[in-house]
Amino acid sequence: MRTINQTLEHFETAYPLERIASPDRLLFIDIETTGFTAKNSSLYLIGAAYFAGGLWHIRQWFADSDGDEAALLKDFFSFAADYTHLIHFNGNHFDLPYLLQKCEMLHLPYNFDNFEGIDLYKRISPYKFFLHVPNCKQKTLEELLGVDREDLYGGGDLIGLYHAYVRQPDEEALRLLLLHNSDDMKGMLQILPLLAFHDLFNCPLTARKVQANAFVDYHGHDRQELLMKLELPTTLPLAVSNLSNGCYFSGEGRDGILKVPLYEEEMKYFYSNYKDYYYLPQEDTALHKSVAVFVDRDHRVQATASTCYTRKYAAYLPQWDIFQEPFFKRNYRDKALFFELTDEMKKDRAFFSRYAQYLLGRMAKTY
Repeated sequence: MRTINQTLEHFETAYPLERIASPDRLLFIDIETTGFTAKNSSLYLIGAAYFAGGLWHIRQWFADSDGDEAALLKDFFSFAADYTHLIHFNGNHFDLPYLLQKCEMLHLPYNFDNFEGIDLYKRISPYKFFLHVPNCKQKTLEELLGVDREDLYGGGDLIGLYHAYVRQPDEEALRLLLLHNSDDMKGMLQILPLLAFHDLFNCPLTARKVQANAFVDYHGHDRQELLMKLELPTTLPLAVSNLSNGCYFSGEGRDGILKVPLYEEEMKYFYSNYKDYYYLPQEDTALHKSVAVFVDRDHRVQATASTCYTRKYAAYLPQWDIFQEPFFKRNYRDKALFFELTDEMKKDRAFFSRYAQYLLGRMAKTY
Protein backbone atom coordinates (compact mmCIF):
# COMPACT_ATOMS: atom_id res chain seq x y z
CA MET A 1 0.00 0.00 0.00
CA ARG A 2 1.12 3.53 -0.65
CA THR A 3 -0.24 6.94 0.35
CA ILE A 4 -0.08 9.89 -2.05
CA ASN A 5 -0.59 13.49 -0.92
CA GLN A 6 -1.34 16.47 -3.15
CA THR A 7 -1.90 20.14 -2.32
CA LEU A 8 -4.19 22.11 -4.62
CA GLU A 9 -2.53 25.50 -5.00
CA HIS A 10 -4.71 28.49 -5.93
CA PHE A 11 -7.84 26.32 -5.76
CA GLU A 12 -11.06 27.78 -4.39
CA THR A 13 -14.63 26.57 -4.13
CA ALA A 14 -17.30 29.06 -5.17
CA TYR A 15 -19.87 27.88 -2.65
CA PRO A 16 -20.29 28.91 1.02
CA LEU A 17 -19.45 25.57 2.62
CA GLU A 18 -20.27 27.06 6.02
CA ARG A 19 -23.88 26.35 5.09
CA ILE A 20 -23.01 22.68 5.67
CA ALA A 21 -20.32 22.87 8.36
CA SER A 22 -16.93 24.41 9.00
CA PRO A 23 -14.80 23.51 5.94
CA ASP A 24 -12.16 21.84 8.09
CA ARG A 25 -14.79 19.35 9.28
CA LEU A 26 -15.73 18.21 5.77
CA LEU A 27 -14.19 15.18 4.08
CA PHE A 28 -14.87 14.49 0.40
CA ILE A 29 -14.43 10.84 -0.59
CA ASP A 30 -14.39 8.74 -3.75
CA ILE A 31 -13.32 5.13 -4.25
CA GLU A 32 -12.08 3.03 -7.15
CA THR A 33 -12.83 -0.69 -7.40
CA THR A 34 -12.57 -3.51 -9.91
CA GLY A 35 -16.32 -4.18 -9.83
CA PHE A 36 -19.69 -3.24 -8.41
CA THR A 37 -19.97 -5.69 -5.51
CA ALA A 38 -17.57 -5.97 -2.61
CA LYS A 39 -17.71 -9.76 -2.59
CA ASN A 40 -16.62 -10.14 -6.20
CA SER A 41 -14.17 -7.28 -6.67
CA SER A 42 -11.26 -5.44 -5.11
CA LEU A 43 -10.97 -2.02 -3.54
CA TYR A 44 -7.78 -0.52 -4.90
CA LEU A 45 -8.04 3.23 -4.21
CA ILE A 46 -9.65 5.56 -1.70
CA GLY A 47 -9.41 9.28 -2.36
CA ALA A 48 -10.17 12.05 0.10
CA ALA A 49 -10.19 15.82 -0.30
CA TYR A 50 -9.97 18.04 2.78
CA PHE A 51 -9.34 21.64 3.78
CA ALA A 52 -6.44 22.46 6.07
CA GLY A 53 -4.12 25.44 6.53
CA GLY A 54 -6.17 27.56 4.15
CA LEU A 55 -5.67 25.13 1.25
CA TRP A 56 -7.38 22.11 -0.27
CA HIS A 57 -5.52 18.81 -0.23
CA ILE A 58 -6.06 15.36 -1.70
CA ARG A 59 -4.90 12.18 -0.01
CA GLN A 60 -5.06 8.85 -1.83
CA TRP A 61 -4.60 5.36 -0.42
CA PHE A 62 -3.54 3.02 -3.22
CA ALA A 63 -3.37 -0.78 -3.10
CA ASP A 64 -0.38 -2.27 -4.88
CA SER A 65 -2.07 -5.66 -4.53
CA ASP A 66 -5.34 -7.24 -3.40
CA GLY A 67 -3.77 -7.93 -0.02
CA ASP A 68 -3.63 -4.20 0.74
CA GLU A 69 -7.40 -3.75 1.19
CA ALA A 70 -7.38 -4.04 5.00
CA ALA A 71 -4.49 -1.59 5.30
CA LEU A 72 -6.31 0.88 3.03
CA LEU A 73 -9.42 0.75 5.14
CA LYS A 74 -7.57 1.02 8.46
CA ASP A 75 -5.60 4.08 7.36
CA PHE A 76 -8.60 5.74 5.77
CA PHE A 77 -10.91 5.33 8.76
CA SER A 78 -8.15 6.47 11.13
CA PHE A 79 -7.73 9.62 9.04
CA ALA A 80 -11.50 10.18 8.65
CA ALA A 81 -12.08 10.06 12.43
CA ASP A 82 -11.15 13.75 12.67
CA TYR A 83 -14.08 14.79 10.46
CA THR A 84 -17.82 15.09 11.04
CA HIS A 85 -19.24 15.26 7.50
CA LEU A 86 -18.66 12.96 4.54
CA ILE A 87 -19.40 14.48 1.13
CA HIS A 88 -19.59 12.26 -1.93
CA PHE A 89 -21.23 11.90 -5.33
CA ASN A 90 -23.83 9.13 -5.34
CA GLY A 91 -21.91 7.55 -2.47
CA ASN A 92 -25.11 6.45 -0.75
CA HIS A 93 -25.69 4.11 -3.64
CA PHE A 94 -22.16 2.79 -4.14
CA ASP A 95 -19.14 4.08 -2.19
CA LEU A 96 -20.44 3.83 1.37
CA PRO A 97 -22.21 0.44 1.06
CA TYR A 98 -19.15 -0.98 -0.72
CA LEU A 99 -16.79 0.16 2.06
CA LEU A 100 -19.09 -1.20 4.75
CA GLN A 101 -19.32 -4.56 3.01
CA LYS A 102 -15.54 -4.71 2.70
CA CYS A 103 -15.15 -3.95 6.40
CA GLU A 104 -17.58 -6.73 7.24
CA MET A 105 -15.76 -9.20 4.97
CA LEU A 106 -12.39 -8.31 6.52
CA HIS A 107 -13.79 -8.27 10.08
CA LEU A 108 -12.92 -4.60 10.55
CA PRO A 109 -14.97 -2.62 13.13
CA TYR A 110 -15.59 0.48 11.03
CA ASN A 111 -18.80 2.24 10.02
CA PHE A 112 -20.14 5.71 9.20
CA ASP A 113 -22.45 6.09 12.19
CA ASN A 114 -20.63 9.16 13.54
CA PHE A 115 -20.68 11.04 10.23
CA GLU A 116 -23.31 13.20 8.65
CA GLY A 117 -23.49 12.40 4.94
CA ILE A 118 -24.00 14.80 2.06
CA ASP A 119 -24.66 13.17 -1.31
CA LEU A 120 -24.12 15.80 -4.00
CA TYR A 121 -25.98 13.70 -6.55
CA LYS A 122 -29.09 13.50 -4.36
CA ARG A 123 -29.01 17.24 -3.72
CA ILE A 124 -28.61 18.26 -7.36
CA SER A 125 -30.41 15.59 -9.39
CA PRO A 126 -34.00 16.63 -8.44
CA TYR A 127 -33.39 19.79 -10.48
CA LYS A 128 -31.98 18.08 -13.58
CA PHE A 129 -34.65 19.37 -15.92
CA PHE A 130 -34.54 22.82 -14.35
CA LEU A 131 -30.84 22.87 -15.27
CA HIS A 132 -31.60 21.59 -18.81
CA VAL A 133 -29.11 18.70 -18.63
CA PRO A 134 -29.75 15.19 -20.03
CA ASN A 135 -28.51 13.49 -16.84
CA CYS A 136 -26.79 14.27 -13.57
CA LYS A 137 -23.60 12.29 -13.99
CA GLN A 138 -20.65 14.05 -12.42
CA LYS A 139 -18.92 14.64 -15.76
CA THR A 140 -22.13 16.11 -17.20
CA LEU A 141 -22.31 18.60 -14.34
CA GLU A 142 -18.64 19.42 -14.74
CA GLU A 143 -19.23 20.15 -18.43
CA LEU A 144 -22.21 22.34 -17.51
CA LEU A 145 -19.87 24.54 -15.47
CA GLY A 146 -17.06 24.43 -18.02
CA VAL A 147 -14.76 22.29 -15.87
CA ASP A 148 -11.82 20.79 -17.77
CA ARG A 149 -10.32 17.54 -16.53
CA GLU A 150 -7.02 16.00 -17.59
CA ASP A 151 -8.32 12.46 -17.07
CA LEU A 152 -10.00 10.95 -20.12
CA TYR A 153 -11.04 7.58 -18.68
CA GLY A 154 -14.15 6.22 -17.00
CA GLY A 155 -13.88 4.10 -13.86
CA GLY A 156 -14.69 0.94 -15.78
CA ASP A 157 -11.97 1.66 -18.33
CA LEU A 158 -9.32 1.50 -15.63
CA ILE A 159 -10.13 -1.95 -14.24
CA GLY A 160 -8.01 -3.69 -16.84
CA LEU A 161 -5.27 -1.15 -16.35
CA TYR A 162 -5.19 -1.84 -12.62
CA HIS A 163 -5.04 -5.61 -13.14
CA ALA A 164 -2.15 -5.06 -15.55
CA TYR A 165 -0.44 -2.84 -13.00
CA VAL A 166 -0.69 -5.51 -10.29
CA ARG A 167 0.91 -8.05 -12.63
CA GLN A 168 3.62 -5.65 -13.75
CA PRO A 169 3.86 -2.29 -11.89
CA ASP A 170 4.26 0.65 -14.24
CA GLU A 171 4.61 4.34 -13.31
CA GLU A 172 2.48 5.58 -16.20
CA ALA A 173 -0.32 3.18 -15.30
CA LEU A 174 -0.10 4.34 -11.69
CA ARG A 175 -0.29 7.98 -12.79
CA LEU A 176 -3.42 7.35 -14.84
CA LEU A 177 -5.11 5.44 -12.01
CA LEU A 178 -4.37 8.19 -9.51
CA LEU A 179 -5.28 10.94 -11.98
CA HIS A 180 -8.78 9.61 -12.57
CA ASN A 181 -9.51 9.57 -8.85
CA SER A 182 -7.95 12.97 -8.16
CA ASP A 183 -9.89 14.54 -11.03
CA ASP A 184 -13.07 13.05 -9.56
CA MET A 185 -12.17 14.67 -6.23
CA LYS A 186 -11.43 18.03 -7.86
CA GLY A 187 -14.61 17.73 -9.90
CA MET A 188 -16.68 17.31 -6.75
CA LEU A 189 -15.19 20.50 -5.35
CA GLN A 190 -15.80 22.33 -8.63
CA ILE A 191 -19.48 21.37 -8.95
CA LEU A 192 -20.25 22.49 -5.41
CA PRO A 193 -21.70 25.80 -6.72
CA LEU A 194 -24.59 23.76 -8.18
CA LEU A 195 -25.77 23.30 -4.59
CA ALA A 196 -27.10 26.83 -5.04
CA PHE A 197 -30.04 25.23 -6.87
CA HIS A 198 -30.76 23.00 -3.89
CA ASP A 199 -30.71 26.17 -1.78
CA LEU A 200 -32.96 27.97 -4.25
CA PHE A 201 -35.74 25.45 -3.67
CA ASN A 202 -35.10 24.65 -0.02
CA CYS A 203 -33.86 27.83 1.70
CA PRO A 204 -35.73 31.07 2.39
CA LEU A 205 -35.55 33.76 -0.27
CA THR A 206 -36.64 37.38 -0.16
CA ALA A 207 -39.12 39.21 -2.35
CA ARG A 208 -37.51 42.64 -2.65
CA LYS A 209 -40.10 44.21 -4.91
CA VAL A 210 -43.61 43.15 -5.95
CA GLN A 211 -45.77 44.85 -8.54
CA ALA A 212 -48.66 44.12 -10.90
CA ASN A 213 -48.08 44.56 -14.63
CA ALA A 214 -50.53 44.76 -17.51
CA PHE A 215 -49.47 43.49 -20.95
CA VAL A 216 -50.82 42.23 -24.26
CA ASP A 217 -50.05 38.57 -24.95
CA TYR A 218 -49.00 36.90 -28.20
CA HIS A 219 -52.64 36.57 -29.30
CA GLY A 220 -53.43 40.23 -28.63
CA HIS A 221 -55.31 39.61 -25.37
CA ASP A 222 -54.99 41.91 -22.37
CA ARG A 223 -53.30 40.11 -19.47
CA GLN A 224 -52.06 40.86 -15.99
CA GLU A 225 -49.15 39.40 -14.08
CA LEU A 226 -47.54 39.68 -10.70
CA LEU A 227 -43.85 40.49 -11.01
CA MET A 228 -41.62 39.61 -8.06
CA LYS A 229 -37.97 40.63 -7.91
CA LEU A 230 -36.19 38.17 -5.62
CA GLU A 231 -33.01 38.02 -3.63
CA LEU A 232 -31.83 34.41 -3.86
CA PRO A 233 -30.30 32.56 -0.90
CA THR A 234 -27.08 31.60 -2.72
CA THR A 235 -25.32 32.89 -5.81
CA LEU A 236 -26.28 30.84 -8.87
CA PRO A 237 -23.26 29.61 -10.85
CA LEU A 238 -25.08 30.08 -14.15
CA ALA A 239 -28.11 31.90 -15.47
CA VAL A 240 -31.31 29.84 -15.77
CA SER A 241 -34.88 30.40 -16.91
CA ASN A 242 -37.93 28.16 -16.86
CA LEU A 243 -41.63 28.33 -17.66
CA SER A 244 -44.11 26.05 -15.89
CA ASN A 245 -47.90 26.25 -15.51
CA GLY A 246 -47.86 29.82 -16.72
CA CYS A 247 -45.25 30.94 -14.20
CA TYR A 248 -41.87 32.16 -15.44
CA PHE A 249 -38.63 32.27 -13.46
CA SER A 250 -35.25 33.63 -14.43
CA GLY A 251 -32.25 33.82 -12.16
CA GLU A 252 -28.70 35.06 -12.38
CA GLY A 253 -26.27 35.51 -9.51
CA ARG A 254 -28.26 36.49 -6.43
CA ASP A 255 -31.10 38.05 -8.46
CA GLY A 256 -34.28 36.35 -9.54
CA ILE A 257 -37.46 37.38 -11.33
CA LEU A 258 -40.70 35.46 -10.96
CA LYS A 259 -43.71 36.29 -13.14
CA VAL A 260 -47.06 34.87 -12.07
CA PRO A 261 -50.40 35.17 -13.92
CA LEU A 262 -52.86 37.47 -12.13
CA TYR A 263 -56.52 36.84 -12.86
CA GLU A 264 -59.20 39.46 -12.28
CA GLU A 265 -62.50 37.64 -12.70
CA GLU A 266 -65.34 35.88 -10.93
CA MET A 267 -64.53 32.58 -9.27
CA LYS A 268 -66.32 30.20 -6.94
CA TYR A 269 -65.73 29.06 -3.40
CA PHE A 270 -67.16 25.57 -2.82
CA TYR A 271 -68.40 24.55 0.62
CA SER A 272 -67.47 21.03 1.61
CA ASN A 273 -70.56 20.33 3.78
CA TYR A 274 -73.03 20.69 0.92
CA LYS A 275 -75.74 18.72 2.74
CA ASP A 276 -76.15 21.71 5.07
CA TYR A 277 -76.89 24.08 2.17
CA TYR A 278 -79.62 24.97 -0.27
CA TYR A 279 -78.84 26.11 -3.79
CA LEU A 280 -80.77 29.13 -5.10
CA PRO A 281 -80.92 28.74 -8.92
CA GLN A 282 -82.08 32.28 -9.63
CA GLU A 283 -79.29 33.83 -7.59
CA ASP A 284 -76.78 31.12 -8.63
CA THR A 285 -75.46 30.75 -5.10
CA ALA A 286 -75.74 28.49 -2.08
CA LEU A 287 -77.00 29.49 1.37
CA HIS A 288 -76.71 27.67 4.65
CA LYS A 289 -80.00 26.07 5.65
CA SER A 290 -80.17 28.15 8.80
CA VAL A 291 -80.62 31.18 6.53
CA ALA A 292 -82.13 29.64 3.41
CA VAL A 293 -85.02 28.18 5.40
CA PHE A 294 -86.63 31.61 5.04
CA VAL A 295 -86.45 31.42 1.23
CA ASP A 296 -89.53 30.26 -0.61
CA ARG A 297 -89.39 26.52 -1.30
CA ASP A 298 -89.97 27.13 -5.01
CA HIS A 299 -86.70 29.12 -5.18
CA ARG A 300 -84.41 26.65 -3.43
CA VAL A 301 -83.18 23.08 -3.94
CA GLN A 302 -80.90 20.85 -1.98
CA ALA A 303 -77.33 21.76 -2.83
CA THR A 304 -74.99 19.20 -4.35
CA ALA A 305 -71.22 19.17 -4.25
CA SER A 306 -71.08 20.96 -7.62
CA THR A 307 -73.69 23.66 -6.75
CA CYS A 308 -72.65 24.43 -3.19
CA TYR A 309 -70.71 27.63 -3.80
CA THR A 310 -70.66 31.36 -3.55
CA ARG A 311 -69.28 33.59 -6.31
CA LYS A 312 -66.81 36.41 -5.91
CA TYR A 313 -65.25 38.85 -8.33
CA ALA A 314 -61.68 39.63 -7.27
CA ALA A 315 -58.01 39.40 -8.21
CA TYR A 316 -56.69 35.82 -7.93
CA LEU A 317 -53.32 34.11 -7.95
CA PRO A 318 -52.69 30.46 -8.88
CA GLN A 319 -51.68 27.64 -6.59
CA TRP A 320 -50.84 24.02 -7.54
CA ASP A 321 -52.26 22.69 -4.29
CA ILE A 322 -53.53 24.43 -1.17
CA PHE A 323 -50.95 27.06 -0.30
CA GLN A 324 -53.50 29.62 0.87
CA GLU A 325 -57.08 29.27 2.06
CA PRO A 326 -59.81 29.83 1.23
CA PHE A 327 -59.18 28.46 -2.23
CA PHE A 328 -61.32 29.21 -5.29
CA LYS A 329 -62.05 27.43 -8.56
CA ARG A 330 -63.69 28.37 -11.82
CA ASN A 331 -65.81 25.21 -11.82
CA TYR A 332 -66.27 22.26 -9.52
CA ARG A 333 -64.35 19.71 -11.60
CA ASP A 334 -61.47 22.04 -12.44
CA LYS A 335 -58.10 21.02 -11.05
CA ALA A 336 -56.72 24.56 -11.12
CA LEU A 337 -56.84 26.26 -7.72
CA PHE A 338 -56.57 29.96 -6.86
CA PHE A 339 -56.60 32.26 -3.86
CA GLU A 340 -57.74 35.85 -3.58
CA LEU A 341 -55.06 38.55 -3.57
CA THR A 342 -56.32 40.70 -0.70
CA ASP A 343 -55.31 44.22 0.28
CA GLU A 344 -53.63 42.81 3.40
CA MET A 345 -51.46 40.50 1.31
CA LYS A 346 -50.36 43.36 -0.92
CA LYS A 347 -48.70 44.98 2.09
CA ASP A 348 -47.06 41.80 3.35
CA ARG A 349 -43.60 41.32 1.80
CA ALA A 350 -42.97 38.20 3.90
CA PHE A 351 -46.09 36.61 2.39
CA PHE A 352 -44.79 37.11 -1.13
CA SER A 353 -41.41 35.66 -0.13
CA ARG A 354 -43.20 32.51 1.06
CA TYR A 355 -45.37 32.43 -2.04
CA ALA A 356 -42.34 32.74 -4.33
CA GLN A 357 -40.65 29.88 -2.45
CA TYR A 358 -43.80 27.79 -2.82
CA LEU A 359 -44.07 28.45 -6.56
CA LEU A 360 -40.42 27.63 -7.23
CA GLY A 361 -40.77 24.36 -5.39
CA ARG A 362 -43.81 23.40 -7.43
CA MET A 363 -42.15 24.48 -10.68
CA ALA A 364 -39.22 22.18 -9.98
CA LYS A 365 -41.54 19.23 -9.32
CA THR A 366 -43.50 19.62 -12.55
CA TYR A 367 -40.58 18.42 -14.70
